[in-house]
Amino acid sequence: MRTLLIPAAIAALVAATPIAFAAQSASGTVKAFDSKAMTLTLNDNQTYMLPNGFKDPGLKPGTKVNISWDQSGTHRQAEQVTITK
Repeated sequence: MRTLLIPAAIAALVAATPIAFAAQSASGTVKAFDSKAMTLTLNDNQTYMLPNGFKDPGLKPGTKVNISWDQSGTHRQAEQVTITK
């Protein structure tokens, strides 16, 4: 019986692992955008690190955005930033 439980437990752990790394999302209004530091801060004071090679779609204070992000240590790493109406 034990020989069946161990592989089943390992399979369940492996199957659940991708869920823990799924991207999160946030939406809000841009408070600050720093193209040199590659950061974007929303009005709720959450700051997101932008990826290298990020192309500014016209971000400026007051712009409403949706952000798809992942946690990287203590930083929120933006994967995608889209402007909303």
